[in-house]
Amino acid sequence: MNDSSWGAPPRTGYRGSTDQGSAPSLRGAMPSTSAGPLRAAEHAAQTRPMPIVPDRGGDQDDQGAARLSGPLFRDEQEPPAPSPQPGSEPAHEPARGDAGTTPREHPAVPSAPQKKRAGRDLRAAIGVGLGLGAIIVVSLFVQKVLFVGVITVAVVVGLWELTSRLAERKEIRAPLVPLAVGGAAMVVSGYLRGAQGAWIAMALTALAVLLWRMTEPPDNYLRDVTAGVFAAFYVPFLATFVALMLAADDDGPQRVLTFLILTVVSDTGAYAVGWKFGRHKLAPRISPGKTREGLLGAVAFAMVAGALCMHFLIEDGAWWQGLILGLAVAVSATLGDLGESMIKRDLGIKDMGTLLPGHGGIMDRLDSLLPTAPVAWLLLVMFVGAG
Repeated sequence: MNDSSWGAPPRTGYRGSTDQGSAPSLRGAMPSTSAGPLRAAEHAAQTRPMPIVPDRGGDQDDQGAARLSGPLFRDEQEPPAPSPQPGSEPAHEPARGDAGTTPREHPAVPSAPQKKRAGRDLRAAIGVGLGLGAIIVVSLFVQKVLFVGVITVAVVVGLWELTSRLAERKEIRAPLVPLAVGGAAMVVSGYLRGAQGAWIAMALTALAVLLWRMTEPPDNYLRDVTAGVFAAFYVPFLATFVALMLAADDDGPQRVLTFLILTVVSDTGAYAVGWKFGRHKLAPRISPGKTREGLLGAVAFAMVAGALCMHFLIEDGAWWQGLILGLAVAVSATLGDLGESMIKRDLGIKDMGTLLPGHGGIMDRLDSLLPTAPVAWLLLVMFVGAG
């Protein structure tokens, strides 16, 4: 610690050592003691020792001026520095940023930009995606009833994942048994009886949830049945619109295939464009990975795919109708993805399950499909009729 920290330098004639190290000797400056004891007493009265302050290497600024310390000015208590040994050289006082400073005084060092990495196992995701696609295509075009079974299984597994996460993270016990039975009934009723049958099954499922929960203590009854009715609407009822598209006599499988292609292409376009050009966040508080550029990519990809699908797959379909359908699917798929991201953030989880390697759970694959199904069904009915 240099002497400038303490104001004026010591008077000429002072000689001795302090805790900060020995001062340089001044030849000839020390008055002779031969003048007698009176001169020596006067000289001693004019000199005074400098105050001794513990040396704190991290408490000095670049000019060496001491800074206030103690509990009033620091968040944490620092251990005192060891006192210098007699005859040793003054300890080096590191300047701000040198090694030895406290962690809070280190200057911020920008980290090197890292290469973007995908958050999932790409090989597993592709393999599982191809397997699911094969099951869907085979069941869709071999026998419609098989595809109804695929929808039903997906609904029941999705309900199990959702109710399990609600119970684990929020202690919300939505009754799974009436939900699973009622969900399967909704899908089958929608395929056999149309929209009217789906609505009746939905109402009966909600009633079954209310009655089933009455067999347990009344604590949190309203919370549990509300979650149960929400789950019944969110998963099986929205999935029923896929069965409504399948029920079309003329081109039911083609309608379902168009709906699936547009949703997958929308997700793929959002991922590809957002990964390459994404700069501006779309909804950072809900899903930090989504960007506005990715949304534009989803819209562009889905509109092109919609024009092609309406022209080649749907009877009496027009390319311009496909543009509108693709735009609507891209928007609804993005909103559906954000909606489930909101649910997962509230629950504090990354995925709804681990059933599908590289994808998460069934609900993590249905997030875009479920809200898109009624949109696609409605537009196809408006453009080419119920079939």
